[in-house]
Amino acid sequence: MKMPGRTLFYAPGNRRNQRRRAYPSMNIVSFLPAATEMTYALGLGAELRAVSHECDYPADAKRKPVVVRLAVDLAGLSPREVDERVTRQLHEKGTLYEVDEGILRDARPDLLLTQNLCQVCAPSGTEVTRALAGLTPRPDIVWMTPRSLEGILDNITDLGAHAGRTAEAAALVSRLRSEIAEVRRATAPLSQRPRVFCMEWADPVFCAGHWVPEMVEAAGGVDTLAHRGEESTRIPWDEVLRWAPEVLVVAPCGYHLARALQEADRLRTLPGWASLPAVRTGRVFAVDADSYLSRPGPRVAEGTRLLAHLLHPHSVDWTGPPNAFAPVPV
Repeated sequence: MKMPGRTLFYAPGNRRNQRRRAYPSMNIVSFLPAATEMTYALGLGAELRAVSHECDYPADAKRKPVVVRLAVDLAGLSPREVDERVTRQLHEKGTLYEVDEGILRDARPDLLLTQNLCQVCAPSGTEVTRALAGLTPRPDIVWMTPRSLEGILDNITDLGAHAGRTAEAAALVSRLRSEIAEVRRATAPLSQRPRVFCMEWADPVFCAGHWVPEMVEAAGGVDTLAHRGEESTRIPWDEVLRWAPEVLVVAPCGYHLARALQEADRLRTLPGWASLPAVRTGRVFAVDADSYLSRPGPRVAEGTRLLAHLLHPHSVDWTGPPNAFAPVPV
């Protein structure tokens, strides 16, 4: 399973069946942090009427009414306790989220941004259907779920088409493609491609999934434990020991840097920890995964550069925020 905070998007394959209405002015409601970032990136922040509790970027998003919240309290729990609590909640209730139907009605959405794949990540199909039951007229819905970098760019294009911002979406997609291509060009000639393990959860240990393995590859690394285009999954710690990563990136889904550092600190008790090449050479890093890796929004291009800097600091610089990553004391 994936942990809370992982934002996934679902894009139905037959786009000809999707409505493409352009509004001179519109009300947008976002159930997803990445969709919120896309909305602002397309110049539609003023038309965003309500967001989820996880929508924290840009800062203006935190001033919007919150229409979606977790239905369970995960504060103060360890990673294993979070995993167990989420599993139990889904088994007993079938959902992790609550939609405030009053705020949703007041927002009068013309366009709703949501997903229909992951029960853990955000309200999904059944919850959305229930929340929309009393809305008249029914809003257009953009369903998003990228499994790849290309899928994230497709989501931006889809949102632009629904919102009448096609040109802006095309320009944003072009810029993000260029930024990722620039990283690829910088790392392509390098002969040394370190063994990497991107850890998406610490206890139990999860490997990287979906678009993150692509980011590692573009950044000039090799992570054979990752599941490209598929969900991240639990893996035995023994597999990590056998892979012997030269760079270990601790990037817990949905966590910013401070919490990632806390989770990284727990790893020192794992058997064989001190024998890992990454530990012996001091190349263990905690990363603000919620901003740059696990959230499939415009900042994945920056996240790809960040990974390249961690893997090849002499070839790729990092000029982004200093709190994007930190070395983990080993």
